[in-house]
Parts: sequence; structure tokens; C-alpha cells
Amino acid sequence: MSGSPFGSRFAALNHHAASLHFPPGVDLSRTVLIIPLRELNITFVREYINKKKPLGGLLVLLPEVLSFKTGGNKQVHEKEKMKNLLAELERLLVHSNIPYPVYFAFENDEIDTVLADIKKNDLMGQPATATTGGGFHDTFTLTGKAHASDLPVISLGRYKFVIPTAEPKKVASPTMTNIQGWLSGLKTDGDANQLPTIAIVASYDTFGAAPALSVGSDSNGSGIVALLEIARLFSLLYSNPKTRGRYNLLFGLTSGGPYNYNGTQKWLRSFDQRLRESIDYAICLNSIGSWDNELWIHVSKPPENAYIKQIFEGLSNVAEELDLKVGLKHKKINISNPRVAWEHEQFSRLRVTAATLSELSVTPELLESTGGLFDTRHYVNETAIVRGVKLVAESLARHIYGHQGKNIQIFADESSLAVNPAYIRSWLDVLSQTPRVAPFLSKDDPFVMALKKELAGHVDEVNVQHETLEGIFTFYGSTSARLNIYQVASVTFDLLLLLVLGSYLIVLFSFLVITTRGEDICCHAFLMVIEIWGLMMVFELDSM
Repeated sequence: MSGSPFGSRFAALNHHAASLHFPPGVDLSRTVLIIPLRELNITFVREYINKKKPLGGLLVLLPEVLSFKTGGNKQVHEKEKMKNLLAELERLLVHSNIPYPVYFAFENDEIDTVLADIKKNDLMGQPATATTGGGFHDTFTLTGKAHASDLPVISLGRYKFVIPTAEPKKVASPTMTNIQGWLSGLKTDGDANQLPTIAIVASYDTFGAAPALSVGSDSNGSGIVALLEIARLFSLLYSNPKTRGRYNLLFGLTSGGPYNYNGTQKWLRSFDQRLRESIDYAICLNSIGSWDNELWIHVSKPPENAYIKQIFEGLSNVAEELDLKVGLKHKKINISNPRVAWEHEQFSRLRVTAATLSELSVTPELLESTGGLFDTRHYVNETAIVRGVKLVAESLARHIYGHQGKNIQIFADESSLAVNPAYIRSWLDVLSQTPRVAPFLSKDDPFVMALKKELAGHVDEVNVQHETLEGIFTFYGSTSARLNIYQVASVTFDLLLLLVLGSYLIVLFSFLVITTRGEDICCHAFLMVIEIWGLMMVFELDSM
């Protein structure tokens, strides 16, 4: 980023494995540390990274299911503790220059068995370093982003981790894809003026320390789901000329969100002046899937602005009826600063009124709250998304149909216009299984095409815009790899075998000397013993 390396640019591994129970003073420069998340000491990892201590590689094991069977307060406490730990670990990995490979994998019975063996060896003071391994015996594999289901059970032994892959290469001209949907308002005969427009926008891509695991269920899967459901609800209203509003609705699923909303900027700049001037205001949806009772409206224009007051009052009135709270946060933007913290700021830079609705009360730092490791389905409450959709949809509908200040529920529960929790749940499940890091999504990626198809089913017109991601960021692939774990014999066993064979050869040589008493035969026998001994030594050195 801006010429400074962040994260790790290394991928290949060929080292022995060790646990956190390694003896003090051991050289780990050719060792892969395997650490379950539950045992991870963030201070230890930070010290190794900040002090640039030598390490062959790091493998962090994530729980297969990021929730616990035990209920009550302990469950909530453990989930929050794990979430905070993952957030801190990811922040450290993303913002540091790491000179060795870092991988994540999910726990399962087989890898737990391997880890137990490694711990046992380390506790016995026999770490599997480069000088304590023998020949290869068993081999099995697992992937860096999914668990292996058919691994053999491994007995006690040493282990070597191997990832035979090329080093990551620079991603040339990474692309972004913006998806735009248009729902036309009702224009009466003789009305020469263009109808006003309201935009509903959500950024769909993610970023994290492990791109293949960056599914962003909340940031911003919740925003995507909410936008699709709002589009579905208004498509029902606009399908009937009698209930079609006199506002155009513009839906935008934008890319480049983690990178100063670069895709949003290019999407807005592609508008002609007439369309841009027709936008009354834009509502940007960001992280609305894990809040309890309060959402925040982030704005760049002063709260006294007529449209800002209209947005805030409209949402506040509906929130009060739903027994919710809505707060207002004003942050003036600095045009000279390239940092864009909220999506609405890209609108404000082009003098278009906009606001971001989010559960986040504080402006996130660069590359934070972008759908990383801890942002999974287990931390998202679909009921919160349902309430968020109802809040936004009711507020928009009352503005469009002139019902401000009236206690009229257009999207009433149990009606044909009710918010559909099943629809929200199904799309949330899909998004929670789909990594969406923009530089690794192709123009015709199946996920992007699925989003386009879904939005097209709710609007009159849909368009796709392909752009190149520009700015201060440079990306390197790849996002996942296959890890081969070999079980290797102890060098003690190899040395014992060497001594036994050596003793046998000496006895054989002595027998030949006694029985033949021939100098030529003795000489040949001696040379044969030396040659065999030399071959055995070479074999032992090669296998270590």
C-alpha cells in the first residue's frame, strides 16, 4: 500500500511443525507453529511479528463452528471473546510486514490428532526441528480454507508441513463490478420534468487477512440482503400503476468498498449531470446485522440541511413506532484527504445529499470492519436485518407517498407487502459462504452474476459497470493452498537402525577374515563394508 508492504507475500512451506509447547531457546526459523485460536496468545504473536523473530510459518486453527453448545451468558461471553481475539489478530496481520507464510484452517478430529502428537513431542522436549526428522511415512492433505473429511488417524510421530506452491504474484489490473438497478416512477401526461430519484446503495465486496475466508456476513452482507429485500418490496408496489410512486428508485450494489469506496466513486462519475441532479438523497446501508436497539445515521452535510433533516426525521418517526432508536453522527469531510470512511462521503464529494445507516457508531479505520475473519454467520442476527429493512422501507414509502408523520404501516406484518424473513435468511446464508474480495473476483464471477440476476428480478432495468481498481493498493495472489502433512520417523530410530546395521557389517567382516584368511577377499569385503556404510550415512543425511 503506497509502496509499503502489508501482510505476507510468502506462500511456500517445507518445514517441521511445532506447537506453543516448544522448549525455550529452540530455533524456529525452519519450523511452522500450529496454534488453535482458543490457545492463541496475541501478545506472543505480536512480539514475534514486531520484533521480527525468525519463524518458518504460522498456521492458525479456527473452530469449525464459531459457536458453543453451552448456552447462557458463558456462550455469549465466549463468542464475544473469540470475536475480539480474531479482530485483534487480523488487525495485526493486515497492518504488519510478515516475512513468512501465514495460513488459516478449520479444526477437525484428524488435525486435532496431529496437533496432540505434536504437543506430546514438544512436552517431552523433542521438538520436530530440521535435525530431528527421518524418512517420510504417511501423507495426508487439508486445504487452507476448508476442513478435510477423509484423513487417516495418525499415531505418535514427527510431522512436516509442505505447501509446494509458487510465491504470490502481483494481481495485474484488478477489476471491480458495479451493479445498478432502476425502478421507474409514475410520470403523468404532460409532465415534462424529470422525476426525482432516491438511491439505495450497498457495497458488496469484503477484505480480510485471509481472503478465502472473508465472507462478511455483517459487513456488508447484511446491507446487500437489506437492499435486495427493499427492492423486492418496492417492486411489488411499483408493479401496479395505482401504487407506483412518483419517484424513481436507483439501486446500487457497488464494489471497492474496503478501498475508499473506489467503485462507488467511479459509478457516480459515470452518471450524466441530469441524473445526478435528480437525486434527492441516497441511503447507504452498511453493517446492520448485529445491533440490539439502536442504529446510527452518518452524514457529511450539517444536520440543519433540509434533506438531512428529512432523512433523520423520517427514520426517527418510524423507529419510534418500532420501539427502536436512531442517532445522528455528523462528520465533515476533507476533500484533500483521499481517505473515505463511509460510502455516503463519495456522494457528498459530488454535492449529492447522502447518509449511511449503520450499527457502527464510530468511524472504522482503514481496512477494518470490512468483512474479515470474525464476521461470520454466527455473529449476525437476521431479526436485526428484518427490523432494519422495515425501518428503511417504511421511511422511504412515507416520503414517496406523502405520508410523513402519519402512523400508517405500508409494509405491515402478515400482509402481502410484509418483509420476508425467509428471503433474508436464504440470501444471508449464501453470502455467508461466499468470499468476495474484489481483486480476486472476475468480471463474470458466478456470485456477481447471481446478484445481477436477483436484482434484475425486482427492477425495470439493470446495468453492469466494469472498472479497474485504482489507488494506493497493490494486491498479490493467491488466496488458498493445499497443505500436505507428512509423518516422519524419529532420528533416534534411524540412528539405532544405523548402529545395528553397522554392527552386523562389522561382524560379517570379522567372519570373512577368520574363515578365508585371504588378503584379496578381506580387502574386497572391507571396501564393501565402507561403501555400504557411506551409502547409509548419505541416506540419513538426506532424510533429515
